[in-house]
Amino acid sequence: MAKQVRQLDRVVIRFAGDSGDGMQLTGDRFTAESAQLGNDLSTLPNFPAEIRAPAGTLPGVSSFQLHFADYDILTPGDAPNVLVAMNPAALKANLADVPRAAEIIVNTDEFTKRNLAKVGYDVSPLEDGTLDAYAVHEVPLTSLTVKALESFDISKKDAERSKNMFALGLLSWMYNRSVEGTEAFLRKKFASRPELVEANVTALKAGWNYGETTEDFAVQYEVKPAKLPAGTYRNITGNTALAYGLIAASVRAGLPLFLGAYPITPASDVLHELSKHKKFGVLTFQAEDEIAAVGAALGASYGGALGVTSTSGPGVALKGETIGLAVMQELPLVICDIQRAGPSTGMPTKTEQADLNMALYGRHGESPAAVIAASSPSDCFYAAIEAARIAVTYRVPVLLLSDGYLANGSEPWRLPKVAELPEITVDFATAHNHENEDGSTEFWPYLRDPETLARPWAIPGTPGLEHRIGGIEKADGTGNISYDPANHDTMVRLRQAKVDAIARDIPDLVADDPSGEARVLVLGWGSTYGPIGAAVRRIRDKGHHIAQAHLRHLNPLPANTEALLRSYDKVVVPEMNLGQLSQLLRGRFLIDVIGYNKVRGLPFTAGELESALEEIVKNV
Repeated sequence: MAKQVRQLDRVVIRFAGDSGDGMQLTGDRFTAESAQLGNDLSTLPNFPAEIRAPAGTLPGVSSFQLHFADYDILTPGDAPNVLVAMNPAALKANLADVPRAAEIIVNTDEFTKRNLAKVGYDVSPLEDGTLDAYAVHEVPLTSLTVKALESFDISKKDAERSKNMFALGLLSWMYNRSVEGTEAFLRKKFASRPELVEANVTALKAGWNYGETTEDFAVQYEVKPAKLPAGTYRNITGNTALAYGLIAASVRAGLPLFLGAYPITPASDVLHELSKHKKFGVLTFQAEDEIAAVGAALGASYGGALGVTSTSGPGVALKGETIGLAVMQELPLVICDIQRAGPSTGMPTKTEQADLNMALYGRHGESPAAVIAASSPSDCFYAAIEAARIAVTYRVPVLLLSDGYLANGSEPWRLPKVAELPEITVDFATAHNHENEDGSTEFWPYLRDPETLARPWAIPGTPGLEHRIGGIEKADGTGNISYDPANHDTMVRLRQAKVDAIARDIPDLVADDPSGEARVLVLGWGSTYGPIGAAVRRIRDKGHHIAQAHLRHLNPLPANTEALLRSYDKVVVPEMNLGQLSQLLRGRFLIDVIGYNKVRGLPFTAGELESALEEIVKNV
């Protein structure tokens, strides 16, 4: 008898298990198949910082949440409709997030007395009524996988490891996903071990067949492709998009790209990705430490390349002196800060927005730098291009803020046409630029462009353009070392004016206010874009008026920022910190913005923002 097929417009699935259970791989593959089908999607990987936490314990739980739909979505979803729990720890760590009546698929093979005791269960939650409010599917995933692979010449341990592919096959059947792409992926991944290829492919197909034949799963679900703007799409993570954006910027500028980096979570994938693209003139250098990495990047800029360094908060702290050197030398430098929870080592695999103050002020002396922030995984591509454009045009260091949520999360990205990308013009100095009173000419390395205030960029070795370089204060124009008090005051003000001048070259801040009747504006920056947008949609659907605006440029702020904020009765600023942008706006514009702040290592949910914002809207 054919099983019922039910149409859904959206689904949120969370895979959860030990960090060694392959939950990230399982989620990645389900995501890839959903993207191939044409669903809009958003993901939230969540994993421990330890390489291998104790098996079966709560600290060792790794999860991957995927929200896919037949319409435009903005977040990975507030709560899972389906939880796949590979062991008791995964169930206990995630059960509080699962709404009543949701489906839970549990691997019953792992619900042993020993595993239950590890997480404080005296009695199995499968037996004591704990899960009565949910639609529970008890599936012996491990033993079913081992049985399916009993004819293969592999160890029992290798067979058990394939249980994630069995689970993936089962979920692929439930939601009518193809497994052909995953089969091709497995054949490539395990090409050197054919027996593992066949074992994993067999486990994948066994999971599909289990869903097709068992009576426990009576319904198959279908989520149709989303109606997105026409174009060629691919699924992309924030770190990959950022790497591609840097490559695109270097090609548009006609400059070689140099990345100096030291591995650090969650930024390492930028280094990994860029190292694959030598054919585009990309040179990657894995340095011995963070200071060497940024020093090499600045040296590359001095030599005429697009110098970039990638890191997270602890690395930015170490790079501060060299960023100050870039300010003094007035050379382009892009610093990619993929923020994580701090302070110190903090929670390395969890997300946060707490590096804004450090990006703005985290250097000694008057040391202005431009700061921009990406708003979504795919926006990391465009933010990287913008960071490079500003750095090259104005000869300033630019801090590009992403975070762990954007870096590891993914969404569909429409591939842009080359003609759609911004132009980045580079004019290297090639001749003398100053005429002396006696008619002779010479090169002045600090003679500025009247529009941008940028100094000339002279590649070392260019005949006649020899000049001093270094961190000691330079004389205006000539670039000679100067301790003159008046000159220092002039140079400090010029460097600040150069960063301030960027405001003339960036778009005004625009509010999304369809009715024009909103009295409350929600202002965000960075990765809060998705949750704020989803919450604002829900509030408008209830008949309320509310406006939304989002900052990409944080230093300088868009020229109309103050005027826009003052046009609303209330301004609410949600941040994953204790109010860093709120403090900046209060201090600069004397506007008493309302902060909504949490630092849990997790992104906001649309639901919690909806509740907070609706209360404010009702009381204005």
